Amino acid sequence: MSQPMRQIEVRFEPITPDHLDAVLQVEKAAYAKPWSSGNFVDSLNSGYEAQMLLAGDTLLGYFVAMKGVDEVHLLNITVAPTYQRQGWAHVMLDALSLWAKGQRADWLWLEVRVGNLRAIEVYEAQGFTRMGLRKKYYPAVNGEREDAIVMSRSLMGPESVKIAP
Repeated sequence: MSQPMRQIEVRFEPITPDHLDAVLQVEKAAYAKPWSSGNFVDSLNSGYEAQMLLAGDTLLGYFVAMKGVDEVHLLNITVAPTYQRQGWAHVMLDALSLWAKGQRADWLWLEVRVGNLRAIEVYEAQGFTRMGLRKKYYPAVNGEREDAIVMSRSLMGPESVKIAP
C-alpha cells in the first residue's frame, strides 16, 4: 500500500531584512544579472509590497511591487529555479493582482527582458499586453544592455483577475 502524500502549507509572508539572505540566494541562482542586496533593502525601506511564497520552510519565490497613482508596478518576480514551470509564477501574479485591486489600482505594469520568452508567455497568459519597448533597459553580459518589453494589464472589471488553470 502506498503512503498518502503529505500536505504542505503554501503561504505568503512579507519579506523582511531577516529573509534577505534566502531571497538573495534564490535571486543569484535565477539570474545572470541579479538584484543586489541594496535593491531589496531600498525596496523594503520604501515600503514596497514584498512577499515571499513559501511551502513549509522552502522559499518557492517572491515578488516586489511599487504602488503608484491608480497603478502597481511589478519590480521583481522570481521563482526559485528548482520550482520553475510548476505554476508558482501564476500564483504570485494572482496574489499581486488581488492585492493591487485592494489598493484600488486600475493597472498592473512591468518590464521584462526581450529574451525572457518563458516570462513573456506567463505574463501573456495572465492577460498582460505589450505596450512598448525600453531600449537598453537591462544590464546584460559583457557590459551590454538588453531591451525590455513594457507590459500592462487592466485590473478593472470582473474578468481582470485571471486564475490560471
